[in-house]
Amino acid sequence: MVETKPGGAGRSETRANLVEVAARLLREQGPNAVTTRGVAQAAGVQAPTIYRLFGDKDGLLDAVAEHVFALHVAGKTLVEESDDPIADLRAGWDAHVSFGLANAALFGLLTDPGRATRSPAEAAGLEVLRARVRRVAATGRLRVSESRAVALIHAAGTGAVLTLLATPPEERDLGLADAMYDTVTRSILTDASVPAEDGVTAAAVTFRTVVPRLPTLTAIERALLSEWLDRAIEHRATES
Repeated sequence: MVETKPGGAGRSETRANLVEVAARLLREQGPNAVTTRGVAQAAGVQAPTIYRLFGDKDGLLDAVAEHVFALHVAGKTLVEESDDPIADLRAGWDAHVSFGLANAALFGLLTDPGRATRSPAEAAGLEVLRARVRRVAATGRLRVSESRAVALIHAAGTGAVLTLLATPPEERDLGLADAMYDTVTRSILTDASVPAEDGVTAAAVTFRTVVPRLPTLTAIERALLSEWLDRAIEHRATES
């Protein structure tokens, strides 16, 4: 067995190796296979090494979830934006669903409300979604606030994946995710024939995206104008 002294040159390499080994076991055999003994044996270290580097099994699982999801988010940020923000939004949805179905055990860890608070990688993933929603808002196609659109898309995407994962693979209706996306977009996007009330809201949402960059206003004025627009958008949303 290989043992690493705390603070030694091989500490980071040992940690990275343990995360990779645990990720492989999680992917191939599920959470029950990720035991301190099993991971240590597969990685060629002694079990106490895991406790020193991660605290316990849950700490190791958190590190695995962070590592794999960070790679996924990094891949999303490297994808070049197209000239169609709505197409990019749909591509992000499809990537989210595909990742969840391909990483069932990991997705369960990331969405478990009983685990630790949102990881940095998950927070970064939400930032990618916010950026895509903001691009849609800037085109005048969003008829709810950006924050509401992000929350709806995130909740619907997570729910769709969890529902599919709870269904035996041979019985899954993959059209469920498509139907869910269509339902969400009908509630947050305008279309070519925008009703008058949607047009007013879409204009307010669009203007809200440029308020932080208005140079002629003070920071206090920009904050106040943003607050007024947010209140107007939310008020119209509750009336519809």
